[in-house]
Amino acid sequence: MVKKGRLQQAAIAFSLKLIHLYDRIERKAYLKNQLARSGTSIGANIHEAVYGESSDDFVHKMSIALKECNETEYWLTLLATAVPELAGESEALKQEAGSIRRMLIATINTVKDNKNK
Repeated sequence: MVKKGRLQQAAIAFSLKLIHLYDRIERKAYLKNQLARSGTSIGANIHEAVYGESSDDFVHKMSIALKECNETEYWLTLLATAVPELAGESEALKQEAGSIRRMLIATINTVKDNKNK
């Protein structure tokens, strides 16, 4: 079994927390579905990037994960407003998404810098 890196582990843990949050959101089906799609897509794209065909493919898939992460932060902001009783949990997950976003940016920049050397 391949050992997962820190970024992959963070994305999996984040997705699991989103799944648990999803189960606690009553109604708001559109918001729930968008949050689930974008939030779990982060880890899926990171996982796919690990076996990218080239460094360009790796960067492309990590960039998609970055966009999904940014979108997830948006949905978490809406959730905090639309469902005030989940605002604390939404904000905590938004902070976690921000941490993943920063790791993605660093990873993408490192690969691009190494390619340009």
